[in-house]
Amino acid sequence: MKDFTSILAEAIGLIFAGDADLIEIIALSLKVTLSAVVIACLIGLPLGAAVGAFRFPGRTLVTILLNSLMGLPPVVVGLVVYLALSNAGPLGPLQLLYTPTAMVIAQTILVTPIVAALTRQVIEDLDTEYSEQFRSLGVGPLERMKALLWDARYSLLTVALAGFGRAVAEVGAVIIVGGNINHVTRVMTTTIALETSKGNLELALALGVVLLVIAVMVNAAVMGLRASAVRSAYA
Repeated sequence: MKDFTSILAEAIGLIFAGDADLIEIIALSLKVTLSAVVIACLIGLPLGAAVGAFRFPGRTLVTILLNSLMGLPPVVVGLVVYLALSNAGPLGPLQLLYTPTAMVIAQTILVTPIVAALTRQVIEDLDTEYSEQFRSLGVGPLERMKALLWDARYSLLTVALAGFGRAVAEVGAVIIVGGNINHVTRVMTTTIALETSKGNLELALALGVVLLVIAVMVNAAVMGLRASAVRSAYA
């Protein structure tokens, strides 16, 4: 049996050689994840901003619900989406099960509450800071929300990156609705699980290294955006 050093060397070799299967899997992973994050932001940012900026009956309940949904079990989300997209489900005629679209749907459901809840916290804190100024200027509700979103843009980019980090590492939901079909729905996390069980440790480790690099890049981007936000605040 190969030792760790030789497996790691072969894994690095696959990465630098631009292995076709490796590139295909990485490309699909990024496509699915970015699609899910964009959709989640389109839903979660305005939803979180509205809950954070406005006062309305049931707001506390909505806040509790958003915070609770941040911890949605991925396998439960995968099961619900599977049932909805299966032939017996309401969306069965669309034939989306075991497609990248199904994986995007599952990841969107997982990421949207995270984006919405974090956005709500950012906007609520900012609204508290600016509330007296808004009242003195007679700023309307929509104008206030636009101003808050613009002023919080760096923090909200951090929120989006946090959603990306959550989505790109997802395995439970996507393997249920995607099926891990070769050249169709194989993404990094599901392939790592499959190839490890098959003993193909070189490909699994190569994908693990790429996933780790992406995680480091996302965290570096988050830190960079936070630093930019601090500098802009004191500019």
